[in-house]
This record gives sequence, C-alpha cells and structure tokens, in this order.
Amino acid sequence: MTIDKLPPQSIEAEEAILGGIMLDPVAMNRVSDFLIPEAYYIKAHQDIYQCALRLHFAGKPTDLLSVTNWLIDHNLLARIGGKNKLVSLVDRTVSAVNIDALAALVMEKYRRRQLIKAGNEVVELGYETATELPIILNLAEQRIFQVTNQAFSTNTEHNSMINIAAYEELKSSQPIYPTGLTELDQLIVGLEAGTLTIVGGRPSIGKSQISLFLTLQMIILYQLPVIIFSLEMTKKQLEYRLWSLISVTQEYGDYNLVPLRSDRIRRHRSGSNPLEEWELKNIAQIVDITSEPPLYINDSRGISISAIACECRQVKAKEGKLGLVVVDYLQMMAEDSGGNRSYELGDVARELYKMAGDLDIPVLALSQISRAVEGRQNKRPMMSDLSQSGILEMVADNIILAYRDEYYNPNTQDQGILELIVAKARHGDTGTARVFFDKAYGIIRNL
Repeated sequence: MTIDKLPPQSIEAEEAILGGIMLDPVAMNRVSDFLIPEAYYIKAHQDIYQCALRLHFAGKPTDLLSVTNWLIDHNLLARIGGKNKLVSLVDRTVSAVNIDALAALVMEKYRRRQLIKAGNEVVELGYETATELPIILNLAEQRIFQVTNQAFSTNTEHNSMINIAAYEELKSSQPIYPTGLTELDQLIVGLEAGTLTIVGGRPSIGKSQISLFLTLQMIILYQLPVIIFSLEMTKKQLEYRLWSLISVTQEYGDYNLVPLRSDRIRRHRSGSNPLEEWELKNIAQIVDITSEPPLYINDSRGISISAIACECRQVKAKEGKLGLVVVDYLQMMAEDSGGNRSYELGDVARELYKMAGDLDIPVLALSQISRAVEGRQNKRPMMSDLSQSGILEMVADNIILAYRDEYYNPNTQDQGILELIVAKARHGDTGTARVFFDKAYGIIRNL
C-alpha cells in the first residue's frame, strides 16, 4: 500500500469557493445545503467557511468586511492568515458562476479521503484477532456504509447549525409516520426514524399480529419498505398470516377478496379440511397482491444484532429508504449463556436502539412479559412486567403493552377489544388506546 501520496484534495477549488462567497454572498445559498466545513483540506479554509455559514444562517451577508469582522470578534483572524489571506482569496476570484461544481469537487475529494481513512480502519480491524469475525465484519461494513451514505462521524455542532437543520427538517421528507390507529396516534403521534418501540404482552395475546398490521400500514400508507426479523415463526407461517390480514384489509376492497382465516392454511396442510377450488383462486389473487409490496422477511433463528444491521444496510442501499424494522422477539435474541439474563437482554435492546439511530429508521421490537401478571386480580400489564425489564424501560422510546380481556375472561363484554397500553412515550403521552381486533384475521381497526 502506497503511503507517501498526498490525500485527494483541490486547494484551488477551496480558494475559489471562499472567494466566490465573499465576492457574491448570494452564492452561499447554492452550496450551504451540501458543502460541510470538514470537506475543506486546509484548516484555515474550514474556519473561513464555518464563519460564512454562521453569518449565512444568521441572515447576515458573507462579504469580505463581514467575514473579517466576525473572525476578529472570535479571535480567529490571525489563525487563518490575517486579512491579507481573505483579500487574496477575493482578488483571485473572477466570479461565483461555477461555485456549485467547485463545491461538488471539494465534497468528492473529501469523500475520497474519508474512504481512505475507512479503508485503513478496516485493515486495522482485520488484525484484531481477539475479536469475533462477525463483529469485525459488521464494524467494517458499518464504516464503509457511513462513507457511502455521507454519514460523517463528526457529530458535535454549534447550535446555529443545528437550529437551521431542525427547521429544514420541517420541510423534509422525514416525517413521523402515524399508525392509522387514531387513539394510539394521539398518544405516541406515530413511528419516528431513530426510535425504538417495544410492544410487550403475554404469549398469544396478539403481538405478532400487531406488528404485522403496523408493517402493512407502513407499506400501504407510505409505500415504504419494511423488514421483519422473525425469530419465532418461519417465513411461510408469517406469509400465511399476511394473506389472512390482506384478505380483510379495506385498502384491497376493490379486489373483492373472500376473507381467509389465519388457520385455514394449516387445516388444509393437515388434510383435515382441504382447500376448495374457489379458495385456491382467492388465495392466488392474494398472492398476486403480496408480490408487489416492498416487504422483506428473515427467519434466521440465531441471528445477531450485527447481522440484522448488515441486512438492514443492504436493503436500505437497494431500496433507498427503510420505513420500519420489526424484531420478533427480544427474548429469542438474548443468548442463554448462563450469565445474567437481564444484562444480556439489555445488551440486545441497547444495540437495537443504537441501530435505529445509526440507520435512521424506526425499530419495533416485540417482548414477552413475565408470568407475574397472572397472579394479580387486574391482569392488565405494567411496564415492570416486561421480562428483565430494567434496561428495556430505560432504552425504549415507546413501550406499548397489549391486553385483551377475553384472553382471561371468555364471557367478557369487551369481545374483540384490544387495549394498547402506552406505558412509556418519550416524546408523547402515556395512556390506553382501545381498538377493534379480530384474532382470526389479525385485523385491527379504530373503534
């Protein structure tokens, strides 16, 4: 490997951009959205451009006098080479007409330097023989992914940069995605990128069907890809449930589908009640529908968080965006190594939370709750009922606990009522959302 080469850079382009900004302050509008200070190879150029950004975001001009005064006020003028440095930048610039192309060139050189840096880090990782290979591969892939997606590692910013980015986000294509369940959205607003939502409940309460419904909502309402990591059910078992849900989903009403109970396929496969010809035609129509949505399913039982992150990066690179990642369920991921089960589960939750932030996606993780609830008169779950709950309570942005009274009281008046108890909402309100739930089809609707 050659190590005596100069890193990729274009000093002339950097100087022309800075000169153009001070010569024609309006030009700043053409580069401020994508050219970052770290892209400049020369440290003095970084300081000058940072100054121009601060002035620009404050609504002030970026002419020679304004930049000079700002640098003087912040004791930076001498560090960048004095006023003569600024004057020479302006004198050597004819116009700012090509500033867009020059900025793109500077960013390209910067990304090449980042790629070289990432490559060196990957080489060093390769020598870390004490670390397990899957972890090394995940770290290496994550580093390259950051470069290819411009997820630069510098994350400490002045608030003048943050506030404009926060304002621009209001107009961006990264909204919070409401679930379509009115009462639930009134509490948590919706699913937001970078957050971890945990849905907890007793076995067979309906957790998987809740996650499948929210998956279909993300696809139908927002046309966004979803990945389901099913550690409990196989791909085909999950597919059969999806067929049943689609058969009674209003958005597919134009297809005149006949409702397909979720247990119908199993009864056919057992030979106890074979499918009729009309049922097969109905299912064939459903299969055509399910071939279109951007849904991915992984049923690897022993999959690790690093492997999940790897799969997510690949799908995101292919699709351009991810709407939701579902993990069913947390306890199946925690290694039973004879150690502290709570710590192991906490590690899984922390890694999922970190992954949500790194990949900028909402993550929905399902979790069992402890049997302690069975011994209480009021069996509605509480946050403390989450299995090994301590870390989960701390890490999760939202905790939703599922409860159906008919699960415990077959003769209850609340037949078909699912309570989604929001026990924690970091950016919303706690409370209970009551919805209609038909377990036979997995459909959920507003009351």
